[in-house]
Amino acid sequence: MRPKSLNFDELVERNKQELLRDEKEISQLELNLEKKQSEKAEEKQD
Repeated sequence: MRPKSLNFDELVERNKQELLRDEKEISQLELNLEKKQSEKAEEKQD
């Protein structure tokens, strides 16, 4: 049985939510990367 097809507005809303979630994940990854890079830079200074 096929899932119910979504209308245009529902698809737009779903895509918006997915983009917002992806944006949050990317921001978190960037913060983690910056943290690791600064830790490496501090290690090299020692």
